[in-house]
Amino acid sequence: MASTLSLGAKRVPTSAVAVAASLSARRAVAAAASAARHLSSGGETPSVDYEHYASGWNIGDLAEFTKPGKYQIQTFNKISEKGLAQFPSDLYEVKPTEWEANNAHALLLRSHKLQEEEVDVTVRAIARCGAGTNNIPVVRMTEMGIPVFNTPGANANAVKELVLCGMLLGSRRIVDGVNHMKDLGAEGLARERVEKDKAMFGGREIRGKRLAVIGLGHIGSSTARDAHQLGMEVVGYDPGLNVEAALKLPRNMDLADSISSAVSHADYISINIPYIKGTPEEGGTHGIIGADIIHSFKSDAVLLNFARGELVDSDAMKAFLDSGNGRYVSDFPEDALWDHPNAVILPHLGASTEEAEDQAAAMAADTIREYVETGTIRNSVNFPATELPDRPADAIRMTVVTKNKPGMLAHLTSAFGKEDLNIIQQINHSRGEVAYNVLDIDPHTSDGHPVKLKDLQRELTMLDGVLSSRILFGNPGAGYARNVDGQYFI
Repeated sequence: MASTLSLGAKRVPTSAVAVAASLSARRAVAAAASAARHLSSGGETPSVDYEHYASGWNIGDLAEFTKPGKYQIQTFNKISEKGLAQFPSDLYEVKPTEWEANNAHALLLRSHKLQEEEVDVTVRAIARCGAGTNNIPVVRMTEMGIPVFNTPGANANAVKELVLCGMLLGSRRIVDGVNHMKDLGAEGLARERVEKDKAMFGGREIRGKRLAVIGLGHIGSSTARDAHQLGMEVVGYDPGLNVEAALKLPRNMDLADSISSAVSHADYISINIPYIKGTPEEGGTHGIIGADIIHSFKSDAVLLNFARGELVDSDAMKAFLDSGNGRYVSDFPEDALWDHPNAVILPHLGASTEEAEDQAAAMAADTIREYVETGTIRNSVNFPATELPDRPADAIRMTVVTKNKPGMLAHLTSAFGKEDLNIIQQINHSRGEVAYNVLDIDPHTSDGHPVKLKDLQRELTMLDGVLSSRILFGNPGAGYARNVDGQYFI
């Protein structure tokens, strides 16, 4: 079985045989692996010379390890079969968590807490079947030049339905009534007391009541629409609301200018915002529903938190529940609230429906396919969104991930110019610390000779500030190069 050999903080696939392999043997295998491959995209078939598993590796069974022809996808957790069916079997091979070959091209996961040592140098994309990515070291992946994708909106309907359920649970003491009847049944008194004891669990209807929706993304806007259909008065707050999202809201819905004003007259409050480390004063959302906001609640308000437990100041919420007839309904347990008589705490059920899991997995698979096959970036949490035109017929597409610093684009185009290559179309987008470059090039030099990408890719990848490069033309999975602490891996 394959094991791993550490290279600084990176893992390099290897085997027990490889450790003892001689340098001359490695060079012989690498030479075979770097033989020119003929790539075709329809029409004329240009000859393109590129490398595959030819540099940086210490693998004894390289010939078996590097079989070309399919993208390798490694999964963590149990991923929906309907979602995985988005990967066509003629182009993709999907492997389970226990796979130890360490040559995955992309990772697909749900709740698994990903460790850096699980991300091998072959990995070029990571996708989570869900919206949150706090179980992935996103900052480190950005430093390594690896895009991380999520699936916003895939579980919106499932969470929205739980929010609506939460409003009913917070209105009628349904859970208390169920538990009471179980106790009576155990005593043989259920039939005798079923009518007499109903007065213990009186409540109110939600029709005509006011709902404040904090955060009007996929879940929030869906909740607002359905609450409106149920006859509720709806007010919303979202400082980042855009035109597209606004068009999805009920026409007569009010928009508040602050969280305090949104919640001040609300009977129900649903928070649907992402968790960002740091206090609100620091630009984060930790404890954003704190004592100052809770002070604006009506005494019998019901807070619905199916977003993240850390958004709510538990001590302030406990003080609110102790002082009146308010309620707290959530699927995030907190030590101060889980057994409070005015709290209903559920397992983390928000996205736990078959439909949501199918949709999230399918969306994640489609996102990975778009990226590895065409270079398109959609729904990434750390890379710039990049919608790409079709690659021109017989053109070669290369992508280069760099640090976002001045002069990088000029260095890249200069390298192509030195090789006498014509760039047909080019896109450069950046986000934070990373920049993403896509270049479609003519497969022939000006004198008609075929392109020799082997040397060009090495030069590009080893430029100061370049993290990785890819050739999107030819055998699936081939043509990916990384600059790992100054060492060339391809």
